[in-house]
Amino acid sequence: MNGESKPKKNEQIALLVTCLSDLFRPQIAHATVELIEKLGYRVDVPAQTCCGQPAYNAGEEDKTRMLAENMIRIFEPYRYVVGSSGSCVATIKEHYPRLFREGTSEYEQCMKFAQKTYELSTFLVDFIQVNLEKKPLFDKQPVRITYHDSCSGLRELGIRSQPRKLLRDRLGIDISEISNSEVCCGFGGLFCVKYPEISTRMVDNKIEGIEHVEADVLLGGDLGCLMNIAGRLRRVGSKTRVYHYAELLTETVPGPAIGYQE
Repeated sequence: MNGESKPKKNEQIALLVTCLSDLFRPQIAHATVELIEKLGYRVDVPAQTCCGQPAYNAGEEDKTRMLAENMIRIFEPYRYVVGSSGSCVATIKEHYPRLFREGTSEYEQCMKFAQKTYELSTFLVDFIQVNLEKKPLFDKQPVRITYHDSCSGLRELGIRSQPRKLLRDRLGIDISEISNSEVCCGFGGLFCVKYPEISTRMVDNKIEGIEHVEADVLLGGDLGCLMNIAGRLRRVGSKTRVYHYAELLTETVPGPAIGYQE
């Protein structure tokens, strides 16, 4: 993948934390670190800024370019960068190259950064081709799990089968698929702020799919989407719990669901 050789045991991998995880759900970053270290690699977490996704979506290319240049400098010493957010990784891999003129040194540095950056599930499944040890986390009673495919991860990075394989290998269960798993949940970053009525209708459609399969747990790979869905689920009185998929792949039983306090 990307023509890069696989990391050797004990090699250092940089963690792309992402803003939402840092501010609202550090458990996702902790789970990502645990997963990578359990495979025999070392994880470093350099001080970092926002990748620039909100600015880019708002059309602020100059500001995004400044953030991109900073991120490129921060992660330049590392051979591998892994993040748990499809949208942030897609920003680096798909949108950063559009900010720089081809043929320039800045463009070449950007492309090197993009090529060595991986979303967690693609890193584990497509790149290092890991087989996780089976360890059911919900052994006291049957739990029905469904999955939401976030737009950026699915459409820009081709993430769909990878997290499902990890969950099947680890938990020993198949996903109870909803008919609209690949349909936008209505978050869309600034979209939910600019068009709240449309966003609400979209997330209600998503919840209808979740309720149809009677899911106990909803998983996904982008915290923005998960917070949006979890918030709406709570407002309509649903008991469905929401987690990032990485949280169910670790050794420990996951803590409170997204939107719930300790």
